[in-house]
Amino acid sequence: MLKLINATEARTGTTIIVEGDAYTVRSNDISKTGKHGASKCRIEAIAIIGGKKKVIAVPGHERFEVPLIEKRKGQVLSISESTVSLMDMESFETLDVAFDEEVKDQLEIEKQVEYWDIEGTKIVKRVL
Repeated sequence: MLKLINATEARTGTTIIVEGDAYTVRSNDISKTGKHGASKCRIEAIAIIGGKKKVIAVPGHERFEVPLIEKRKGQVLSISESTVSLMDMESFETLDVAFDEEVKDQLEIEKQVEYWDIEGTKIVKRVL
């Protein structure tokens, strides 16, 4: 179940869905309401998967979905070019998961990692 927030409530560090992708808010500049108008928000956000930067300008009443992010632990079984095969430490199921470029050099077989499940999309975020 997704939670909805107004653009004015998107604080630094909040995760929102923009055009189907999960982004973390870096800054939110809110202009004051004028004599006739509503407040405007200029939101700078970084994609959780891919690290792409996006700047969006929206009315303050615009609503964003807040995705459910589940942080889980897994153990690396094998490593390929773009994915890593890992075993979930709670359910013991085997998964093929993409990984961030920052953790690529730290990945080793049998190491434990933290992976995030963002509305069904999984990505390895850090090596434990």
